[in-house]
Amino acid sequence: MTAPDLGARGTAGWSIDAPMEDSIDTSIEEIEETEEPRGPVGKAFRLSAADSLSLGNALSGFLSVVVLAYSAIDQLKVDGKFEPDPRFFGTAVVLLLIGATCDLFDGLVARRFRASAMGAELDNLADVISFGFAPAFMVVIWGGFAERMPLWLVLAAAGSVLLAGVIRLARFACVKTKSGDFMGLPIPMGAMTVVSIVLLFQPTVWTIGGIFAVAWLMVSRVEYPKPKGNLAALVLGWMMINVACLTIWAAGLAGGDELIQVGAIMQIAIVSAIPLRVLMFKRSQRKERSSI
Repeated sequence: MTAPDLGARGTAGWSIDAPMEDSIDTSIEEIEETEEPRGPVGKAFRLSAADSLSLGNALSGFLSVVVLAYSAIDQLKVDGKFEPDPRFFGTAVVLLLIGATCDLFDGLVARRFRASAMGAELDNLADVISFGFAPAFMVVIWGGFAERMPLWLVLAAAGSVLLAGVIRLARFACVKTKSGDFMGLPIPMGAMTVVSIVLLFQPTVWTIGGIFAVAWLMVSRVEYPKPKGNLAALVLGWMMINVACLTIWAAGLAGGDELIQVGAIMQIAIVSAIPLRVLMFKRSQRKERSSI
């Protein structure tokens, strides 16, 4: 057997030529350097103004779920039965509209001021709560207690809303369209359309089918215009009108039922008309190209 080379590195990785203490100190410094995260760590954990709006969006969605859950638990404790209460449903929808307003402004604020490193991820996580889980939970509360509606069908519709919203947000983070428009129904608009169906109709097979259709639109390739400039102002104005109509309806004031019906019908009509308009526009373009 040959004698070991004491001048080389041993199995522990230290050199015999160097003093033991110096080698240990050097190794500790190397470990600390390799374990330190790369990138602007300090800046990544500073909340910007846009991040505060995203957190407001998430909180609004959470409170909407709390209101709906409380309404169901309170009635089940007292009567053993549950019927949707307009006051609680109106409050829940107003909270979702507040979240949608925060979601509309957080992008504008992020472009106007400096955004944080985690702003985009925070925005998507907040959208999952407010426009994915909250409307899905509302579908469960709306149809899960209906006697003639199979529970599995209601849960399937609610699950489709949640999963379509998650897929929609993941695709938005990875895929950019050439035109700059949204690919698929934006999740806030999809959530408001599901809410409109819940407020306007009783749980039936047809209305459940409408909820499935909204979920499909969210993951479809139909392009929806981004709210910019005048369109953003129109969207904000539409949200404020909806908040006013919901407040009147939830308070039981005169004309509240008519206002909520008109608002819900218009929301469903807008979402349904945009894909038809896009298809007609593409067909006209194809005809022009073929004629040339």
